[in-house]
Amino acid sequence: EAVRQDGKALGFAADRLRADREVVLEAVRQAGWALEWAADPLKGDRELVLEAVRLDGWALCHAADPLKGDRELVLEAVRQHGSALAWAADPLKGDRELVLEAVRQHG
Repeated sequence: EAVRQDGKALGFAADRLRADREVVLEAVRQAGWALEWAADPLKGDRELVLEAVRLDGWALCHAADPLKGDRELVLEAVRQHGSALAWAADPLKGDRELVLEAVRQHG
């Protein structure tokens, strides 16, 4: 219940709750960067990470490495926060559309 009110509460939750997809999903819907406290396997859950970066592009830094190479997911992150491009996989840092979107958002 606490994470429904404040996603940051996930940082104080027991490990078993940090591994509970439903609990983590509620947390990242409140505060995208709550992904930081999710159990590692959930940081590779595309749907969950997409929810997080739509709210806070910086959440991309806590995503599993394979997702940092997911163009659609990275595009959502940079639309939210241009400097999230820093966390993208290297090949995507050369993607013209992603870089343009990042510049538009970050200035």
